[in-house]
Amino acid sequence: MSPTLPGPDDIAHVTLANGLRVLARENPTTPTVVIDGYLHGGAVLEPAERTGLSSFTASMLMRGTERRTFEEIHDAVESVGASLGVYSGRHAVGFSGKCLAEDFGVLLDVLGDVLQHPTFPADHVEKLRGERLTQLQERDNDTRSVASLLFRELAYPADHPYSRPIEGHSETVTAIGRDDLLDFYRRTYTPQGGALVVVGAVRAEAAIAAVEAALGGWQGPPPLAPTFPPVTLPAGVVRRERILPGKTQSDIVLGVPALRRSDPDYHAARVADTVLGRFGMMGRLGENVRERLGLAYYAYSSLEAGNEPGPWTVIAGVAPANVARCLEAVEAELERLVSEPVPAEELEDSKAYLVGSLPLRLETNQGVAAAVLDMVWYDLGLDYLQRYAGLIQAVSAEQVRRVAARFWRPGAYAVAIAGPERT
Repeated sequence: MSPTLPGPDDIAHVTLANGLRVLARENPTTPTVVIDGYLHGGAVLEPAERTGLSSFTASMLMRGTERRTFEEIHDAVESVGASLGVYSGRHAVGFSGKCLAEDFGVLLDVLGDVLQHPTFPADHVEKLRGERLTQLQERDNDTRSVASLLFRELAYPADHPYSRPIEGHSETVTAIGRDDLLDFYRRTYTPQGGALVVVGAVRAEAAIAAVEAALGGWQGPPPLAPTFPPVTLPAGVVRRERILPGKTQSDIVLGVPALRRSDPDYHAARVADTVLGRFGMMGRLGENVRERLGLAYYAYSSLEAGNEPGPWTVIAGVAPANVARCLEAVEAELERLVSEPVPAEELEDSKAYLVGSLPLRLETNQGVAAAVLDMVWYDLGLDYLQRYAGLIQAVSAEQVRRVAARFWRPGAYAVAIAGPERT
């Protein structure tokens, strides 16, 4: 166990009277301070006909408050060389910022203001809508983005929030009014159950006291508890393709809804995913599908384990003529992962990569803050980083094969393809 890994001995933590959890870790070797945090909520709470509402609301917070105009908010942050942002995820609203230690109070004051007193100026609602619609138009003309959207629609039930994009669709964003933003903010924004992490050149006690001064008086409604329809694995191949005229590349997203972060098989799945499409030149997919067979410009895998079963996917960019052969090659790699134990050397290399990459992620204040916040969000315990290497090293070849077989069943997956018409 490395003594430099953040843990319960050097992470101060308290829960304020309003339910906001505050954590702080000192790092006197840098002159900066980083804040990272979340509030429970996010896109899972928005109605389908207003998809994009949570993201729209979060982006409006820094457009004006009861104390500051849009320009004054940004002047306050930028005049001291700081940064601050608020954004929406699926299950939470996130916020993050960075400043010099002497400007920590300024950053917290602005953060407290935008979280507690946004006014949603009507002119900025329309400006932001215009920006969003332009971004969505660009997204809907990008083959990889379109394939990802189609995959989620195939892999998840239509009434499941995971089937919809966080940023919304052009028609749903067009339908969002200022009243929708105000209502969503008032119903869902609350400090209860949220968390804020401070890492950097500030004493832990002072950091916690400053956060309490800025946010401790905030009172909000009880957090809403979303409901989710059940998710099942595909019974066969479910396929959808969209033609995007004028493109020269086809993008493929193939996968299944897999596991929650709390699943006991999570670490085995992480190792399996690393073997399949993450290690080195993107694992077996990169080595065989791209390099050896020359069927893809890129090929890799991705495992998203969250509060609900997240997708386990294979993503590839290919020449249109190679789509069918690429799919066959991907299926062969999945079958090998399911049916054959990973050789000892390949398994140890993949585990060493997962263990060795952790210290690299913790080299910055931002990396430490993100890791601490992750431990809090998933209730992993503040000693998780110190236990992490042992959890990964304990994964066996049989566990890798078994977890792969649990989700990757022959001829049973969703696959989405976006690109030019193929002859």
